[in-house]
This record gives sequence, C-alpha cells and structure tokens, in this order.
Amino acid sequence: MQRTTMDLWVGLFVVMGVIALMILSLKVGNLNAYNPSQSYLITGNFENIGGLKIRAPVKSAGVVVGRVTDIQFSTQTYDALVTMSVDSRFTFPKDTFASILTSGLLGEQYIGLAAGGDEAILKDGDKIIKTNSAMVLEELIGRFMFDKASESK
Repeated sequence: MQRTTMDLWVGLFVVMGVIALMILSLKVGNLNAYNPSQSYLITGNFENIGGLKIRAPVKSAGVVVGRVTDIQFSTQTYDALVTMSVDSRFTFPKDTFASILTSGLLGEQYIGLAAGGDEAILKDGDKIIKTNSAMVLEELIGRFMFDKASESK
C-alpha cells in the first residue's frame, strides 16, 4: 500500500511537470491568443531583420496590436519585405515608424510601431515608409573592436 501511494504521487508530479513545460513552450513560442479575423495588412521594408520570425508580435507602447504574417526577400530593393497583420481596433497614421526591437532574456524580436502625427490613417495594403532595422550583436561588436583598434594607432 505504501509503495502504491508513493508511485501515485510521483506520477502526479511528473504529469504536472509535463503540463508546466507545455505551457512554457506555448508562451515562448508566441502561440498565445491573437485573433486575426478583424485585421488589416501593412508592409515594411527592412535592411536587416535579424532573428525576426513569422508570428512575432507587433507592439505599440508595449501592447500587442498584431503579428508578423510573412517575410520575403525583395529582389527589387534587395531587402526584407515584412507583412504585418494589425488588429482593426488599432489605427495608425501614415507616418508611423516601424522598428525591429528585442525584448526579454531569450532575445525575442518584435516590431515596434511608433505613431506619427499625420492625419491620414494606414489602410489595408499600405506600406510603412519609415523603418529601422534590427540591431545585430555581431555588427555592434565589430564596430566596437574596429573603433578600439583605430584609437590605439
């Protein structure tokens, strides 16, 4: 009887651990609730998207307002064309600035939208002109080392 009770508790503990890992993986994988049924698509060209992935959040003032739906390489401009689905409850001016930012300890990358002051509003299919590419750690280290090497001469 004692052994059966111990086995039951160990089994429950293992099941709870598996459930906790599943919840954690859903959180890390950005699979939390977002309903794209009432949304509009906007695009933006970025010179470097770093580690941005499809389904990455689109945020404004820290609030998730949409998701990245597609990333393609543009053969006309030789940069990345990112398509974003933005919830129709949120409207942004045409001069909105889009930046690829990093958050969290795991380095999750997302698109941050900073609203401008234009009276015209972005509509379905519009393109954001003002974009800021991702900060790539290797480039920053390379610049730092190059600057230090040039100072010592």
